[in-house]
Amino acid sequence: MNTSRNRTLEAWMQEHGYSSNSLAEAVNSAVGDLTGRFGGLDGSSIRDWKAGRVRWPKSATRVALEKVTGLPATALGFVPRGRAPSSTLAPPPEDPVERRRFLAAGTALAAASAAPALTTNRRVGISDVVRLQQRFTEIIASDHRHGGRLGIEQHATSLADEALALQNSGSASQRVRAHVYGCAAAFRSSAMWAAIDGRRYDDAIVHMREAQALAELAADPAIKFRIWSHAGTLYRHMGRPGEAIAANDVARGLSITRRDPLFASLGLARQAAIHGLARNLKAARRSFDQAQDAMNRADPAANRPVWMISFYDQAELDSLALTGYLALGDYETAEAHAHRCLAALRPHMRRSKAIATTRLACAQLGQGDVEAAVATAMTVPADAAAHHPRVAGMLHTFNARINTVAPNSSTARMWNQHVHTMWKEPV
Repeated sequence: MNTSRNRTLEAWMQEHGYSSNSLAEAVNSAVGDLTGRFGGLDGSSIRDWKAGRVRWPKSATRVALEKVTGLPATALGFVPRGRAPSSTLAPPPEDPVERRRFLAAGTALAAASAAPALTTNRRVGISDVVRLQQRFTEIIASDHRHGGRLGIEQHATSLADEALALQNSGSASQRVRAHVYGCAAAFRSSAMWAAIDGRRYDDAIVHMREAQALAELAADPAIKFRIWSHAGTLYRHMGRPGEAIAANDVARGLSITRRDPLFASLGLARQAAIHGLARNLKAARRSFDQAQDAMNRADPAANRPVWMISFYDQAELDSLALTGYLALGDYETAEAHAHRCLAALRPHMRRSKAIATTRLACAQLGQGDVEAAVATAMTVPADAAAHHPRVAGMLHTFNARINTVAPNSSTARMWNQHVHTMWKEPV
């Protein structure tokens, strides 16, 4: 066992005036806020951390430590199990504003978890879990219809708080409490996704950290996969492929990807899209081929979470391939995947259809087929074009490109008139 000293933790404790005993007390208190049961650390536990005898604390303790310090465990010198110290991922730099927002969110989590019980006689049971899961299904449906809306993000956040308040409304079995924490994590992950889709990336990072903490308490590999996979997508949208790969690797390394090829397929497909951003054509092709093979092996009748079965299918795999090949500049292959995606999309996937249609127009324009590109772009629903940040952003780029490659052409004039009529102002 590697027992090299954790100099990073020692430096943090010295800077912030913590002794081993006082840090143990603070972490124990945070564990109590999160779980309702005071932690069991003492000064010798912290000395084991500093000496390197414990390289990766247990999940609830680790989450509590992150609440106390405001930093992820990896930034404090801890190393996840199975990973060599040299491969530890350094966290992305954060500005003070984002840090304050994260601390405020952590305070809200603690307050919700520590709220006094509404009644001492109430028993929290599976029926409460089922009710929360039904609300989660409603959030998923709203996301597929609209996507990226601030209202969806806020609603999901309030439902996460409601789930945490439920933890303190009465007694419950350990199994039920784990399910409730899983529901809270699921709601937070949906808030995270809405923020990503709406390009509110600072907010997405706050939701991500709250969701990760809750998922640890739930010990649910499926929701952990969703959160870390979303983290990879977040960093991809932020143009940070290295961090995107690292986050997606965490998702792909979870046991659920070995048990269910469909989870493995999604992880590989998103990895391929990240390779597209990084302009690694060979890796992207290999990952897409592996994603398709895994999907072909998946049992369509297997029991899976609602968030997975509601969106990941052949159409979504082709959508991710469209994204990857578009980023690589392989516009012909991108167009082929766009047509496959649109042909297979389920009717409720309105947001996905608008995104895929816009990307199809970009792929056609990339091949110089201006008339087809404009005809495709004109079929994007006005509501998505005006209110969905990703669609609007792509159409801004499309508009500029059309008026650069075909200025004053009849096709460009038709497009500009369409923009004026449908949006009442230039895109």
